[in-house]
Amino acid sequence: MNMNSRGNTGMNNEHQSTRALNRGATLMARYALLTGASLLALALGTPAGAAPESLQFSTSTEKTIEKAQADDLFTFKISSKPLPQAIAEFSAVTGLQVLYTEPAVFERTAPALVGDFTARDALTQLLAGSGLIGRYTSSASVTVELPGKGANGDVMTMNPVTVEGRGEKASGAVAGYVAKRSMSASKTDTPLIETPQSISVITRDQMDARNVNKINEVLRYTPGVDPQPYGNEPRYTDLRMRGLNATTNGIFQDGLALTFPDYVVSYNPEPWGAERVEVPRGPASVLYGQGSPGGLVNYVSKRPTTDPINIVHFEGGDFDRYQGKFDFAGAIDEAKQFSYRFTGLYRDSDTFIDFIEDDRYWFAPQVSWQPSKNTTVTVFSHYQQDNTKNSQALPRSGTVVANANGEVPLSRFVGEPDIDRVDRTEYAIGYEVAHDVGERLKLSHKLRYNNVDLDDVVVYGSGFDGNRTLSRSVYGNFGNLDGVYTDSNAQLKLDVAGTRHTLLAGLDYQLMYLEQIASSASATSIDVFAPVYGTQTSEGNIIINKDFTRSQTGIYFQDQIEWGDHWRVTLGGRFDRAVTETINHLTKAVSQQADSAFTGRAGVVYLFDNGLAPYASYAESFAPVIGTNPSSKNYKPETGQQYEIGIKFQPEGSRSSVTLAAFDLRRQNYTETDPSTNTTDQTAAVRSQGIELEGVASFDFGLNVTAGYTYMETEVIESVDPADLGDVLTPAPKHVATAWADYTIPEGPFKGLGFGAGVRYRGMHWGDGDRTLSVPAFLLFDASVHYEWKGVHFGLHARNLLDKQHVGSCYYRNSAGICTAGEPLTVIGNLSYQW
Repeated sequence: MNMNSRGNTGMNNEHQSTRALNRGATLMARYALLTGASLLALALGTPAGAAPESLQFSTSTEKTIEKAQADDLFTFKISSKPLPQAIAEFSAVTGLQVLYTEPAVFERTAPALVGDFTARDALTQLLAGSGLIGRYTSSASVTVELPGKGANGDVMTMNPVTVEGRGEKASGAVAGYVAKRSMSASKTDTPLIETPQSISVITRDQMDARNVNKINEVLRYTPGVDPQPYGNEPRYTDLRMRGLNATTNGIFQDGLALTFPDYVVSYNPEPWGAERVEVPRGPASVLYGQGSPGGLVNYVSKRPTTDPINIVHFEGGDFDRYQGKFDFAGAIDEAKQFSYRFTGLYRDSDTFIDFIEDDRYWFAPQVSWQPSKNTTVTVFSHYQQDNTKNSQALPRSGTVVANANGEVPLSRFVGEPDIDRVDRTEYAIGYEVAHDVGERLKLSHKLRYNNVDLDDVVVYGSGFDGNRTLSRSVYGNFGNLDGVYTDSNAQLKLDVAGTRHTLLAGLDYQLMYLEQIASSASATSIDVFAPVYGTQTSEGNIIINKDFTRSQTGIYFQDQIEWGDHWRVTLGGRFDRAVTETINHLTKAVSQQADSAFTGRAGVVYLFDNGLAPYASYAESFAPVIGTNPSSKNYKPETGQQYEIGIKFQPEGSRSSVTLAAFDLRRQNYTETDPSTNTTDQTAAVRSQGIELEGVASFDFGLNVTAGYTYMETEVIESVDPADLGDVLTPAPKHVATAWADYTIPEGPFKGLGFGAGVRYRGMHWGDGDRTLSVPAFLLFDASVHYEWKGVHFGLHARNLLDKQHVGSCYYRNSAGICTAGEPLTVIGNLSYQW
């Protein structure tokens, strides 16, 4: 269940229900309602193909009904639950008495209702598919009954109300697993089914159900994404999308980049602060500038709300794990112009690998000001401190293949406990301003400043004698990164010659300044079967001392065209200019480079009346490459192109969605070494082709499901070395499949008890392009059990339930096969309280 959706339920629910019952004759209950920031379409919770039931009213109360039908909106966040309880929440919010004696009311379950609705629209939604109607009988009361039981001569039937587009906000909370809208693929609030691109949205509810604590855990059930290509990686979110690397330029927060150059100083966002995580796949340079052609991950932050949220959460588990976190929000003043959000986390934990910690402090205070209904200003910030160590590279002999000396434990630490460290301190501050100029023009501006300081030293395996001795090296990386990221745009809606246009024009800018010092040296060897630590004391000699500055300015334009009721067309273009300067303090050399690029996109969707939506799209990407070729000319930017076709299915009235996509993705101008001259040039190109299938659904009877499958083939199609042609990309398994389901009992003596189960399959893949180093497939199971009662939530979560020993990937290092460990059975229990 969504953490936010429980904020004012529990004790307040029972209190409001008791007050209502004490009022006498009717069976009415009251709940207190909490946060409002999203609106689901009318289809939420209604059976496929069913039209909403009519809401009826007496002609003698027309003035009251005019008020009920006015534009005054109430904020709802009602999860799917028994209809009497949902009616109670509706009553508490609107102030309307809802009267009923019909037994059918007690037999029905209401769909979820999330967002800003009029009273009429909200009650229509709650009664959808129930066979019941609502009839206004006085200035402040509504009777719920079966059709035909009210006064016949003075009853009017309202036309069905379609609330699609007024509801779920693309950056807001979602009840259940099914989001209907997103901004990440368009920078506008657009229905997913009208977006000519495959995009996944991992909601807060799903994150809570799976008890995620890292961004790579958030993405484990997302098709087309490999969030742990090299197994356990505590330092940052290692990311492959459609087979291509997106680690350094594929993570965004609220639409602003979290780019870090050359793996030097990295970001690792805390998922507790996310309202949702969105994953548009394929090139996105038209809207975001430099990036991976495989796609991006957009972390959408929780934001201040005037509705009270009070959550405290504690957990503990394997590997001496202790964690506490909180989420508080509400109005600051009586007029509700000012609101706040304060989220935080403290974790003290070891990991399954010896000597590696997973400690974190993270706090994110925010405040929002809404001087009018058309203007919102939000100031946000966060502070984060991480203490961990590098992932471990173990010999393949003794982990994947047999070794005469036995098995090397996947928990083995092959570094130096007193030298190895990853200490990262990060803070950020920024603001967002949104202003609506009437109904057709929207203005938006946002800016964020980030600072990251990193102290990273690792003693790592650099070779293996095939028996028991691992040769080692030491590498130190010390850096400080300042980043400024800003985006300003205007959105205008126009009607032209029978077509409706949503025009977007914007300017974004980013500036990064990095100071880096690195050291390296050979280190003492270690026996992987009987390690003795303390033999290495030096952190090496300085090999890098440089300052790196990069700025990027982009101008972009987009037109989203609605042609009739069925056709949707998206066109976009962008011009970028990136300027880079590197100062080498060891050689006193200064190098400068300027790159520019134009990228475009086009897509079309056809919306059938039955919920099917076939689409086709084309998109481009670019990314600057630092350095010079053998002719001393600056490298050209990397480029990418993708063709994608697919079909989406979102049945009318359902909370479900299915997407099937096929893609052909190319990447050019990436660097490789010519073996005949030992020089580096931009002569390589690769292709990634595949099929992705994703389904997600939330059912009224308490079941939430998500499942995905990816089939992918990768290939080197251009290379200076003919022997490389046809090589595969690594790591890039052909087959990946996942499924997760969570069920909560909605009624009866076991109401609130729930169970979750998941399966993750990652097929065999190659650790090298020549297909000589195989990495075995693995099948993992996850499970959970949880119980909620009056605001108290208990959960027990197990990852890799059967304790399957596996490796994330393997690769060659100095001709030795090296592998990284996958996570073993991990059990975590949690307890939270919301009021």
